Amino acid sequence: MKYQGVIIEESLRDSNALSGLNITSTKVEKVTPAHNTPWLQQWTLHRFDADEQEAEDLAQRLSRALQVGYWYADFKNSSVHYIIFPNEVFRIDRSQPEQYEAAVEHGLTLDIPDYQLDFSPAIKDWQRNNSPA
Repeated sequence: MKYQGVIIEESLRDSNALSGLNITSTKVEKVTPAHNTPWLQQWTLHRFDADEQEAEDLAQRLSRALQVGYWYADFKNSSVHYIIFPNEVFRIDRSQPEQYEAAVEHGLTLDIPDYQLDFSPAIKDWQRNNSPA
């Protein structure tokens, strides 16, 4: 079962971490105060697909590539959701929504605003400025 995910290019210490990803689309967002990253002008969001057999290795690779603090990436299929922080990976069984609590708590310790931890079913999606940069 294929996984689908999103990674923000600006969240990476080294954009070479994107090599080998099956990027299906890219969207650039102009940074607004809601993004909570005033040192950046834009977020470059890459949507990607990943095969099931590469999921665990991909999660670990992205975890090592993320800048320390206030960043995460994620990918999921219908049964499993990987939430990836710098040096920390959560593998969530999507039939067990309470498993998201630990990932949300970890994200909050990194000073990620709760509204941006919208991978959890308990958090309403936040509205981004979707205009191109």
